[in-house]
Amino acid sequence: MNINAVDKSLWGGEIKFDNLLVDIRKRRTEFEEQRYISQDIIEKFKEIGIYRSFVPESFGGGGKTPSQFLKVIEAIAAADGSAGWVASFGMNPAYLAALPKETLNKVWGKSPDIVFAGGVFPPQKAEKVEGGYIVNGRWQWGSGCMGASLLGVGIMPDDGTKLPKMAVLPADKVTIEQTWKVHGMVGTGSFDLVVKDTFVPEEWTFLRGGAPTIDSPFFKYPALSFAAQVLSVTALGVAREAINVVVNSAKGRKSVTGAPNLGERHYAQIEIAKAEAKLRSARAFFYEATDEVWAAIMEGSVPTRHQISMVRLATTNVARECSDATRIAYQLSGMEGAYLNHPLSRCFRDANLVTQHAFMGEVTYQNAGAMMFGHQPFPGYL
Repeated sequence: MNINAVDKSLWGGEIKFDNLLVDIRKRRTEFEEQRYISQDIIEKFKEIGIYRSFVPESFGGGGKTPSQFLKVIEAIAAADGSAGWVASFGMNPAYLAALPKETLNKVWGKSPDIVFAGGVFPPQKAEKVEGGYIVNGRWQWGSGCMGASLLGVGIMPDDGTKLPKMAVLPADKVTIEQTWKVHGMVGTGSFDLVVKDTFVPEEWTFLRGGAPTIDSPFFKYPALSFAAQVLSVTALGVAREAINVVVNSAKGRKSVTGAPNLGERHYAQIEIAKAEAKLRSARAFFYEATDEVWAAIMEGSVPTRHQISMVRLATTNVARECSDATRIAYQLSGMEGAYLNHPLSRCFRDANLVTQHAFMGEVTYQNAGAMMFGHQPFPGYL
């Protein structure tokens, strides 16, 4: 019952890709206990091309489309939500492309497989000095920081700049404090980043969401929308896994009380069908909106505000609907699913965590609805 349809030939071939998913699935407890994805898995993500997906082809990049990337993250998240979340930061060229061209030559000159992670909030004041900034501060939610070679932190220069910038540093210039103690997406390693009295050259800073300094069709795709999409798509993978767990666990299983098998009970049949409908309908809207924007770009057009709004709406919708589908699957598991090491317990916690992210907040519906009535959305929505 897998509707993912990821093209494995794009990601190292069927054998390599399937073996990676098997490995990830076996090690879910390991990732959760240590609270980050192990480095050898990060290296395998590099091997199959996750981190070079959107690097310009002039630097040896992968030339992937948004849908191709989203589908591979969906597949990884079905094996483990946290692994999918961390792999999703293969979209980092959407940010890094705003660095000066000379800096990008240093970033991708030797290899396109650069792992970048960061913490933007809260932006910290940075002292402007000759040639750059002195950076100090602490930033939360540095997902994937344990496997990154470059780390970005949000700064607010004291030179009158009104918009925050991101300062990019080598990982060895940043202290990682393992503060991530949460109930879902535990293996993402979303730890605090701490920087003390560190000089960052001007050419290693950029405006987050700033215009790219190099050309590629991908850099015309709305970056903020894609940053939300790569996270919410993990909920699709998690929900698919949850439904599969329920269906597969019921096959051939007898009740100890002599009652009908779970799969023979009418309420279970109804509920699992509702979960499947939620997943499939939300998924269809999600990829339809994605492909519509990409088609406009490939035709040489600029995506309309309505098209971008529909991407944002589909992104929040997929997170919410898949969380609900996962909840249905979890409740069907009864007390067995309550154990922390049960796959449905992990799915339930991961799916709910996705809905907590600011990108998937209730305000998305307000903004999308406002635009449908011809009103302006809040700043930052588009």
